[in-house]
Amino acid sequence: MSEEENKALVRRFFNAQTEGNLEAMKEMMAPDFVDHSLLPGQNPDRDGYLQGVAEESATFSITSFTIEDQIARDDKVVTRCRSRSRHDRREFMGVAPTGREIEVTGIYIHRLAGGKIIGEWSEGSGILELMEGLVEQEARERERYEQELRVAQQIQQALLPKDLPQLEGWELRAYYQPAREVGGDFYDFLELENGRLGVIVGDATGHGVPAALVMATTQSVLRTVAQMGSAPGQALAEANEVLFTYIPPNMFVTCFYCILDPKSGSLRYANAGHDLPYLSHGGDTEELKARGMPLGLMPGMSYEEGEISLEEGSCVLFYSDGLVEAHDPKGEMFGFPRLRELVAEHGEERVLGDSLLEELYSFVGGGWEQEDDITLLTLRRLASRDQESSSTHFGE
Repeated sequence: MSEEENKALVRRFFNAQTEGNLEAMKEMMAPDFVDHSLLPGQNPDRDGYLQGVAEESATFSITSFTIEDQIARDDKVVTRCRSRSRHDRREFMGVAPTGREIEVTGIYIHRLAGGKIIGEWSEGSGILELMEGLVEQEARERERYEQELRVAQQIQQALLPKDLPQLEGWELRAYYQPAREVGGDFYDFLELENGRLGVIVGDATGHGVPAALVMATTQSVLRTVAQMGSAPGQALAEANEVLFTYIPPNMFVTCFYCILDPKSGSLRYANAGHDLPYLSHGGDTEELKARGMPLGLMPGMSYEEGEISLEEGSCVLFYSDGLVEAHDPKGEMFGFPRLRELVAEHGEERVLGDSLLEELYSFVGGGWEQEDDITLLTLRRLASRDQESSSTHFGE
């Protein structure tokens, strides 16, 4: 082929590459084609070259392409060109499409034989700048995300009770540990009329910031309806109507709400799909059962109520599923039967929560990565000999 024919072939090759026409490119490339200027991870043969072009076409849309100069001599063609591309189709180097436009200038040397391109050498600028820019952008986005997590963590910590209620003849202990920086578990205490105490334990589906936002919304709604004097079942029903409207359709909240009368020991409760609390007294353990759907799933729900009288020495354990759904290295789950046995064994101890945590850590072993948020809350009516008003977080 003449030098002019070689130049025309290279121009057609560039046009096909700009259009992402891999079949046309393949027809113009010799079977033993070799790319002498490889990108990281690229194979030097024809298939590797075409794969690289396909990946670029799937990532960038080319907005312009210009051949500025072209020289041919013997079996080689040298081309100086300029192109503009936009990162708008899919992620690049782990970074989602940015819409950023990049200009690439390059010099290409193609060697031809028998009407086919048998090799390519290239030098260019622009790709490196794009890669550096995206790395910097990813670092900025990561920093912004970490800052958002810190703010969300501060907000969540501010929403959780800083001090536990002080009730004569009663002891409250609490433990809360999110699986990530922020989580969906929450607990709260409400001072109600006539000296009664409202206790709320809940769990929003998911982890991280979305769960924390739903948790904050739920806690605010429950506080509002509960402090209006509603009974537990009515409070959950009213909260459900609000949350169904405002939380995302793929999320919901389980919640157990009870009202304690410290003078009589009466505990009236309702449950919105939360794990059943355990009542321990005299070596016996029973579940506090009450039926009800999780909050936010569907409107018009009603919530069954139950009522018990807590005698001296009895203890109620409220918890979230992060405890029972923890797994040991072999994949076995901690489980409800194990928890119930432990409550029966340690229920009369003042440090029931600490005992449960010790059993959990022994069960999961060293190097355990917490899978879900864990909340433990114990409410104990002290025996006459132990009536030292005491409320504390576990470990204190």
